[in-house]
This record gives sequence, C-alpha cells and structure tokens, in this order.
Amino acid sequence: MIVPVTETAVPEGVRAEGPRRRAPREPMILALGESTGHAHAVLAAQDDGHFYPAPTDSDPAFLFLPRGGKVVHEEHGTIPLPEGWFRVVRQREYEPRALRSFRMVAD
Repeated sequence: MIVPVTETAVPEGVRAEGPRRRAPREPMILALGESTGHAHAVLAAQDDGHFYPAPTDSDPAFLFLPRGGKVVHEEHGTIPLPEGWFRVVRQREYEPRALRSFRMVAD
C-alpha cells in the first residue's frame, strides 16, 4: 500500500538513516514476491527518487519522488505516482491459528 504523506510525516530517524543506495536506473524494490519471484518496484522519473527502507517488517518504508514515478509489476499494469513523499506499508492479514495473530501478505 502506497500512501501520499507530507515530508513532516517521515520520522527523523528514517531521514537520518538515509535512502538505500542504488545504481543509476536501478528500480527501487518495494517488495519481492515470495512465491512468484516477481517484484513490486518503482521507477522514478529522471531517475532521482529515493527509497528509505523500513527498519522492521512492521514499520513503514518511505519513498520520495521529486518528479513522480511509476509502480511496475509483472502481473498488473503500471501505476503512475505523482511527485512527493509516500509511506509504503506491507499489508498484513489475520491468521487466527498462528502464534502471532497477523502475518505479512505474501505475493
């Protein structure tokens, strides 16, 4: 789930940690498909976006796209994103028989 936020919504610790380094034109991988091997990835316009990974599985990640971008995945169409900051949340599902009541949604 990708939600637009203001820059002030990004925790100071996340900004201090800095974005994940990547090679030029390398997509920003939001989530890898555990069962299919496909990835939800973001391609930034002008290749100037930044991805700030989540510190833990239960925390959100953040994405900054100064000129917008698009989400790409092998199993669905491209999703355009406007410029700005985004909170990236891995969705969870309820599992009543599990020790922990929730688990991360698998692709």
